[in-house]
Amino acid sequence: MAGVVVLRPGGRAHRIFLLASSFSSSSSSGGGERQESAVTAGGSPERGDHTSAGLGFRPPAHSCNDWIGPPDKHSNLRPIIFYVPPDESPLERRLREARQEAQECNQRFWARQNRTFCQEKEEFIYSRLKAKGLEMRDKTGQKATLNAEEMADFYKDFLSKNFRKHMQYNRDWYKRNFTITFLMGQVALMRALRWLRWKKKNVGN
Repeated sequence: MAGVVVLRPGGRAHRIFLLASSFSSSSSSGGGERQESAVTAGGSPERGDHTSAGLGFRPPAHSCNDWIGPPDKHSNLRPIIFYVPPDESPLERRLREARQEAQECNQRFWARQNRTFCQEKEEFIYSRLKAKGLEMRDKTGQKATLNAEEMADFYKDFLSKNFRKHMQYNRDWYKRNFTITFLMGQVALMRALRWLRWKKKNVGN
């Protein structure tokens, strides 16, 4: 298990731990918070449409950090399990829930999008091979493929058909992140004021 230091709202450094063994070996190795290309979030084959943040894994009871895992095999996005402090304020709760909602929306969108992408890609390859009188597999049993120029036609068509969907996703993504950024600013201010009151009280004593 490896750790990376990150900043949470308020400027405090915390360690986010990578889940090394809680994901199946079939998970791919790319991914990110948003899409990696204009077509899919990472290109891994889609086998379902479930929100799988954490895949049932829960950090140890004594953990006081957020946990982030390898890319989900459906959406290719990295799931995060957010730490809930016992003294979480209503404002901090709003921020955490906004981040969770954004993660779940991204997971659902890219799981569906990857499934559609892979299905239509297979259908396109099959139709082109059939038009040439070829089978899906060659004489050696290897899966037949098309050249880059032929596949470019598919990518162009897929992007054109999904243009409005991607634009709506981007608009929603920016709205959610604006809300999250705004809440982070409020939480940072709240913590700064709380620290100043604490410092003033201790100096007075």
